[in-house]
Amino acid sequence: MAELTVSVVSADSQIWSGKAKQIIARTTVGQIGILAGHEPILAILAPGEVRVTTLDGQLVTATAEDGFISVEHDTVTIVARNAELLTQA
Repeated sequence: MAELTVSVVSADSQIWSGKAKQIIARTTVGQIGILAGHEPILAILAPGEVRVTTLDGQLVTATAEDGFISVEHDTVTIVARNAELLTQA
């Protein structure tokens, strides 16, 4: 199974990291879904939720605002000035 390596960080700490099969986040141009093999992107986050589906199907939800999402070589990095974990797998 193809997988993503994910890190969600705020200005002062790491919020969550791990392996995932899907990421859904809000950007300034709309909602984006990321799966393994996604082309490289760099997008500005809009205030809202980031949803991470782990390899075993658990849902990790965080809020994020004032930041960006970067995808390259199945590595997803979400950096936000303000981020908070809402649910954890």
